[in-house]
Amino acid sequence: MRLSKFVLGTILGAAALTLSMASASAYIACSGNACWHVKERLSYPADSKVIVHEDSWKWGPSERFSWREHEGRGYWKGDIWADF
Repeated sequence: MRLSKFVLGTILGAAALTLSMASASAYIACSGNACWHVKERLSYPADSKVIVHEDSWKWGPSERFSWREHEGRGYWKGDIWADF
């Protein structure tokens, strides 16, 4: 009985971990030379000029970007975070 509870607990834990990993997708959004991580692919305003990349995207050796993380729904507009 004790072994079956352990096995069931292990299976349930593995299933929960698998589900959480599947829903933890992310993206990289860039505007100008500022990039930040986003949890979902949003529809940014056309004038924001935000480009959204897959999380595995990396800039090239001759490109110059900087990471500017920020919480919330918005984008970098120069040095100001614009919520929308």
